[in-house]
Amino acid sequence: MTDMIDTGFVAEQNAKAESDLSIDYAALGEKLSRQGIDIEAICAKIAAYGVAVPSWGVGTGGTRFARFPGIGEPRHIFDKLEDCAVIQQLTRATPTVSLHIPWDKTDDPKELVDKGNELGLGFDAMNSNTFQDQVGQEHSYKYGSLSHSDAATRAQAVAHNIDCIEIGKAIGSKALTVWVGDGSNFPGQTHFIDQFDRYLDAMHEIYAELPDDWRIFSEHKIYEPAFYSTVVQDWGTNYLIAKELGDKAFALVDLGHHAPTVNIEMIVARLIRFGKLGGFHFNDSKYGDDDLDTGSIDPYRLFLVFNELVDAELKQVEGFDPMHMLDQSHNVTDPIESLMSSAMEVQRAYAQALIVDRSKLADCQDGNDALMASECLKKAFRTDVEPILAMARMRNGGAIDPVATYRAVGYRAKIGKIRPLVAVGSSGIV
Repeated sequence: MTDMIDTGFVAEQNAKAESDLSIDYAALGEKLSRQGIDIEAICAKIAAYGVAVPSWGVGTGGTRFARFPGIGEPRHIFDKLEDCAVIQQLTRATPTVSLHIPWDKTDDPKELVDKGNELGLGFDAMNSNTFQDQVGQEHSYKYGSLSHSDAATRAQAVAHNIDCIEIGKAIGSKALTVWVGDGSNFPGQTHFIDQFDRYLDAMHEIYAELPDDWRIFSEHKIYEPAFYSTVVQDWGTNYLIAKELGDKAFALVDLGHHAPTVNIEMIVARLIRFGKLGGFHFNDSKYGDDDLDTGSIDPYRLFLVFNELVDAELKQVEGFDPMHMLDQSHNVTDPIESLMSSAMEVQRAYAQALIVDRSKLADCQDGNDALMASECLKKAFRTDVEPILAMARMRNGGAIDPVATYRAVGYRAKIGKIRPLVAVGSSGIV
């Protein structure tokens, strides 16, 4: 495996902070032991946890108005993989990368496998793209893709998704995520039932091509780019799609794809209950689909989501195996720094959920003690679990402080000498 940052430098940076970390870790361990919690058991789970990074996330994002690329922007998928390897090397929390086709398509998928092996990276779910037209594409998706009124356009979108499956099979992926921007912007523009039936028929065609050990994830989004109606607009529709397609079909939950007041953790619980929670796109939002850094706006909600996940994990719910991935757009920060920070925030929420007093919480719930039930959760959320995260990173060969180490090594400036500044343009973030 090739390390993008000198391991000796990482060790040197860790040595400066290791003594303080050991003291903080021991103090937290003593505190947790009084609650009957083994800090080593929690640390082991955090060390084993991984969240996938999106290939497109390492490039600077953009808005409808502008994009401001930074130094050392990735020019192609191989540059992206190198940046993803930096995130994994320093955090030890992002062992896999999720690709987006055709953005990341290569002449030979073996090139991706070889690069991944060189960098110590695997590949997570594949992501198809029928929400924008590509060069040389015969039919336009302006008025939809899998639900388009034109059969030839639908066939083109189906064929693209099947192509994503074939690429995924070649690189070791085991899942396909399908998000479409299909919908309408005007009342009467489309027939709701006919449009949805066309979508289901197209998804059935894609589903039929899945290998036996694969899963397919449908992703709901309340709006954008369709602002009057959206074909897959909420978790209920998403659940119906997964149930309609079959046992290999699941719902994917993007934290940003909901209205501000929606109870996402309850959605997660419902999908777990009915065996249709496929995975997550972690991010954060203030108004709608903002694709902000995970945990930057509402870390408590992230914790509450993980509270439901840990509950299912501890109860060993049958078939419970959701995939976790970050999905963000970084407009004013260094994307590598944001993704490192977000990966650690996801780990933080997981660690906090692991230290919830489940027995006490159940007693409060059964006894209808609303206040103390809430306090059970708040107590875990208020606990500073950073020593656990840092210790897990250090033991795995990562950095105690990934962002500080990244800045100290000057990776962005160094890589900027190799990669010329990319042209200003828009980015596609879903």
